[in-house]
Amino acid sequence: MINFENNPLITKTVQFSLDIIDYCELLDEKKKYVISKQLLRSGTSIGANSFEAQNPYSKKDFINKIKIAAKELEETKYWLYLCKHSKNYPFNENLESQITEIGKIIYKILSTSLSKENIL
Repeated sequence: MINFENNPLITKTVQFSLDIIDYCELLDEKKKYVISKQLLRSGTSIGANSFEAQNPYSKKDFINKIKIAAKELEETKYWLYLCKHSKNYPFNENLESQITEIGKIIYKILSTSLSKENIL
């Protein structure tokens, strides 16, 4: 297995996925199944796509996987926003700051990759 210790995107998305799993278990305990399922799917998909992007077939494949991770990130932000603003849901501020940090990394990677793609 490849060592990803020096890859901040992978490190942060794996930790975020683990934290999302814990949060979704809390939502399940409170019988908030619908949002829990959606949040678990989108929140862990960010890391799955980022992880998959580490072994791309091509530059285009890499960009595509990171774009999918970005879409899943935005969906996750939506579900977290709903949880934060609903009076009947618990909320974890740490997840909000983690998703912001991951977003900065993903959008920087996309910006850099797409600008290099346009130069070629």
